[in-house]
Formats: sequence, structure tokens, C-alpha cells
Amino acid sequence: MILFSPNMLWLLTILPLLALSYVLLLRRRNKNALRYANLGLLKSAIGRGQKIRRHVPPALFLLALGVVIFSLARPAAVISLPSQRETIILAMDISGSMRATDMEPQRISAAQAAAISFVKDLPISARIGVVAFSTNAMTVQRPTQDREQVIGAISRLVPQRYTAMGSGILTSLRNIFEEGGLEEELRPQSEGRGRGAPLGEGAPAPVELIPVPAGSLTSAVIILLTDGQTNMGADPIRAAKAAADRGVRVFTVGFGSEKGGIIEFEGRQTHVKLDEFTLKKVADITHAAYYRAGNQQELNDVYKTLTATLVMETHETELTGVAAGVGALFVVLAGILSMLWVNRIV
Repeated sequence: MILFSPNMLWLLTILPLLALSYVLLLRRRNKNALRYANLGLLKSAIGRGQKIRRHVPPALFLLALGVVIFSLARPAAVISLPSQRETIILAMDISGSMRATDMEPQRISAAQAAAISFVKDLPISARIGVVAFSTNAMTVQRPTQDREQVIGAISRLVPQRYTAMGSGILTSLRNIFEEGGLEEELRPQSEGRGRGAPLGEGAPAPVELIPVPAGSLTSAVIILLTDGQTNMGADPIRAAKAAADRGVRVFTVGFGSEKGGIIEFEGRQTHVKLDEFTLKKVADITHAAYYRAGNQQELNDVYKTLTATLVMETHETELTGVAAGVGALFVVLAGILSMLWVNRIV
């Protein structure tokens, strides 16, 4: 339970004052009644049950007033509801660093196994697309509900060379917004030389669009997994801003051991390490979350967490109307009991 206007609760201090006033008023009435009535007749006329019942309507009225004041504080409950997301894009890093053997047999195999398990756990109603990024980003599976096609696309991924994280985000966005609007942002990515454009080129160019609040799109989400640092394609920070302007959340998963891994390419050994700063920044800009997975089991756990996040969402539901309704019900009940028991409304 949370309160949007907790400062209104100070009005509850009125209740003890009203209760004290009621007690003082009763004492005054009793003194006046004893002046003109025979004590024996008074006791016989008012039984024990009657004495208790006459206090019920005022107590209900005070309770009703307390509930109404509580409603002014705008109470809300946090509840879990089924997600309305229809499209989930898996953007997977297939750079050369995914050949690292710090996870048996290679990082790419561990990433594929975890992603396939994740796909199997998602609701059948979800449309899943797969984007792979290395030197460039490419759509290897358009969003579909066919799980066999998605699993097949993931299984066929093979490590290539560089890391174009920003391009992966932009290509994922193009799969979500099929009507277009991202061509200008994506064009430099496909116009570069055979092995892709240098880092920074291919950054999203300004387009005419009315930005929406970050994270406000409820029908689609991007999950980006990488184990290295961007060295090709679009700037991932600017790509994240393009996603945020469209309300798309980009959940980022950093995959790899803390010390990094060694890969051998063209006869040279290269140390690869995770760029957590950028991944955290991308998630923060798009109002999503960053997860770290140091091994395959941790990656499986991350995907299970994401499954729970995407299948069930928490929502803040305001209960002001409900509380006010309960207060009104107590007022009506107090009035009815007062008329029935003491022939007047308190």
C-alpha cells in the first residue's frame, strides 16, 4: 500500500477531538437527565443492551469519517497483472569475442542455450524476433509466434568479428516499427564498407518525430545481450535515445566473467572485457534494467527474471474511489441504525 498524498493524513487528528466532544456531551446530558428523573426508573428504562447500542451509530460515523480522510491521501495498491507486450526482440551479440572459452564450450553456445530456454518459457501469444549484431546488425528472424523458427534462428548464430551494439538496437527498433521511420537512422549502417562503418558513424540522424515518455510503450521490448565493447556501427547511447523517444525499453544483459576472456583471431590473442558502463546507461535511458551474468547458470537466472518481468507487470492502482465508497457506506449504515435504535440521526 502506498499513498500519493500522505500529507492529508493530518486531518485524522480531528477524530480524537470529535470522540472527546461526544463523551463530554454524553456526560452533560446524563447530568441534566438525573436532575429531573427518578434514578430507579431511569435504570429500568434503559437496559444494558440499549446503553451499548446507542454508541454504535456515532462510532460508525467516526469510522466513516476516518475512512473518508484516508481516501483523501489517495491510497494505491501495487498489483501484478498480465503483461500486454506483443513483441519481444532478442538482440544478440555474435562478435568474435563470443568465441571465448571461459564458458564451455564457448560463450556463444551458452548464450544460445539460455536464449532458447527463455523463448520456450514465454507465453505463446508473444511474437519473438531475433537480431544478431557483429560488424553490422541483421534481422535473422522477423517477429513471429512460431517457436520453432525462433529457436532455429538462434541455433544458427555463428560468431563473426566486430561489435555493433548501437546498430543492434536500431535494427531491433525497425522490427518493432514495421511502418518505417527509422530508415534515416539505419541508412549509414548499410552504406559503409564491407566490414561496416567505423564507430560513431551510422549514429541515428535526427528524424521528425514526437517523442513519447521513455518506457511508455507497453506492446514491445528489446532484450540486448553482449559480452564486449562497441567498436563498429551506431553509437549505442544515441541509439538508446532513439528507443527512449519511441517509448521502447531496452533491457541489457552483460555476459562474461568479471576478468574477461581471451580469444585468438588471425593468429593474435586479444583480451575482451565487458563494457558495463554503456550497458547500464542504455538501460537507464530507456527506463529498463541492466543484468550481469558471469556464467551460463547466472544467464539462465537472468532470463528467468526477465520472463517474470515480461509476463507479469506491476501496476499502481489507486484506491481512492474504493475508500470513499466504504466511508459512504459506513455513513449510511450509521444513519439507518440511528433511526432504528434511537429514532433520530446522530
